[in-house]
Amino acid sequence: MSILKQKLEQKIADWRPRTERLVKEYGDVKVGEVTVAQAIGGMRGVKSLVTDISYLDPMEGIRFRGYTIPETLAALPKPQGAEMPYVEGHIYLLLTGEIPSEEQIADFTADFNKRKGAPQYVFDVINAMPKDTHPMTMFSAAVLAMQRESIFAQKYHDGLHKNEYWEPTYEDSMNLLAKLAQIAAYIYRYKYKDGDIIKPDLSLDMGGNFAHMMGIDKPYDDVSRLYFILHSDHESGNVSAHTGHLVASALSDVYYSISAMTNGLAGPLHGLANQEVLRWLQGVMDKMGNQEPTEELMKQFVWDTLKSGQVIPGYGHAVLRKTDPRYTAQREFCLKHLPDDPIFKYVDLLYKVVPDILVEQGKAKNPWPNVDAQSGVIQWYYGVREYDFYTVMFSVGRAIGVTANIIWARALGYPIERPKSVTTEMLEAVAGIKK
Repeated sequence: MSILKQKLEQKIADWRPRTERLVKEYGDVKVGEVTVAQAIGGMRGVKSLVTDISYLDPMEGIRFRGYTIPETLAALPKPQGAEMPYVEGHIYLLLTGEIPSEEQIADFTADFNKRKGAPQYVFDVINAMPKDTHPMTMFSAAVLAMQRESIFAQKYHDGLHKNEYWEPTYEDSMNLLAKLAQIAAYIYRYKYKDGDIIKPDLSLDMGGNFAHMMGIDKPYDDVSRLYFILHSDHESGNVSAHTGHLVASALSDVYYSISAMTNGLAGPLHGLANQEVLRWLQGVMDKMGNQEPTEELMKQFVWDTLKSGQVIPGYGHAVLRKTDPRYTAQREFCLKHLPDDPIFKYVDLLYKVVPDILVEQGKAKNPWPNVDAQSGVIQWYYGVREYDFYTVMFSVGRAIGVTANIIWARALGYPIERPKSVTTEMLEAVAGIKK
């Protein structure tokens, strides 16, 4: 048994009594109340999910197991010569709540590398699709095709005690995560590079191997590490995370769950935001004749955009009340590696003028940029200019957090999700509306 799995087993044994006590002794304690607006408005803000993997703090942004993003990037071990940490180390952190030592990361990466290498039939599934198929469809289908590999499904069929559900779920999760980078890169090369596939280098870490298979030189390996870590988890309530958790709550294995997660992420109100921001930025550049604008010109453009009833993509967030630390981490990378890039100059200028304008306008609760305002720009700079592929990379990262949550949900015996619905007439009665 690997060091990580041993550590996780002990963590689970220590944690179970906490959850059991809460349910047994404090199960009737109210956490909050639900308003009519929340019932109609997609349950926004309703406290009804539990996750210890990450928490979205309104002032500090996402915390991974209690660590802010700057703390996470600083504390996690890095491959030799790399600027960004091992993605594998982040997986270890999300599962255990601990920063891995050099010994622990070496043990885990060795175990992780053994799991790499997707079966040929997965690529046959991708190859059977027309090349104009959306890459997210290809990715979801590829993940789902591997369901036949599920250890959990087989062990559950054979008979498995519920306290042991987490173990085969862990094995499925590690097996799947180890293959996702290869599947994503294969889709990219198959669809956009005339099928010129680059074989994986199993000696490289996850981020380094992805960059290698994409055919992009350094420092794109660090871009990949940063991208996968920043997009890994964002509490449980967003569409992709919640979809994965919901499907898994029926004891569907992680292949079903992550395929479903991917489908939720493909929606234009969720995972497509980064490409929409980039498309908007390039439209701004076209309108300004691709010249480097002054602050005054940019201010006028932003005001004209808002007065026409449009929004500034990439600004604002439902929870955050400060600049998204995911944005800041990517901004710092851009300032170091692509300060003179024309698109980044527009992004940089927008960052300087948009927040004050949104505050003056008075409509935005959070006038600061979110992660989507920056991420597409970096991908474009390093040659990944196919908008539709951005969400596939998002899926690779998001699967890390979702599988960690599923493993812990199985370990703690969380039940199937089954919220109760009400009718419009019932809500009208609650509101005191008379017919």
